[in-house]
Amino acid sequence: MKSLIAKIGMISALLLIGTASVRAAEMMGPTPEQQKRHLELFREGQALWPIYCNHCHNARNPAEFAPYQWDQIIMHMRTMENMPPSDEAAILEYLKTAR
Repeated sequence: MKSLIAKIGMISALLLIGTASVRAAEMMGPTPEQQKRHLELFREGQALWPIYCNHCHNARNPAEFAPYQWDQIIMHMRTMENMPPSDEAAILEYLKTAR
């Protein structure tokens, strides 16, 4: 019984340490690689946005909708335009960041 309690205590301690490490990494901000990828997606989305959206209607101002609204809008428009997932991700990154 004591052995089981000791194991549970050890597992709990390891989980707490792991959670604290993840939170500390999140507080430090994005890594240079993540920043570079973000910028690449933003630029790609900026170029694709008018191509896909002006096909059927005038492209909207990214500040016109909140980020959570762009999630819903792009999901609908992706199916209407048969957009590849990589283009969808780039446009969504642009829309959410360009506000």
